Amino acid sequence: MIQNKHDITSEQDVKLLIDSFYKKIVPDPHMGFIFTDVAKISWDLHIANMYSFWNTVLLGEDSYKGNPMIKHLELNDKVPLTNEHFKRWLHLWEETINENFSGEKAKEAIIRAKNIAAAMESKIALRKKDD
Repeated sequence: MIQNKHDITSEQDVKLLIDSFYKKIVPDPHMGFIFTDVAKISWDLHIANMYSFWNTVLLGEDSYKGNPMIKHLELNDKVPLTNEHFKRWLHLWEETINENFSGEKAKEAIIRAKNIAAAMESKIALRKKDD
């Protein structure tokens, strides 16, 4: 059966995206341990923050107030975040979007994630040079 996919247009769509994505991330042998063993994520708080972040990024809501760059720099101090980690994260993100959505916002979600990953990876590399 071919699913008729729609674009990301609502908070419910963002919720579906985030929930589906983390169902892939948590059991992933290359990524899951970062969330469960290293960062020791409080899942209720983290998922709520991700809903807020992506609602802000994709839907223009003004609900996210955190600083993801600092969180990832702190995480990198605990376990080096490599290019392979970022590539895997992006692969799972894009796969999740393509499985569930189609349209301009879906494409934007992929582009934004790539830009965010590139910025984080660059900042981590610059920080290593300064150490």
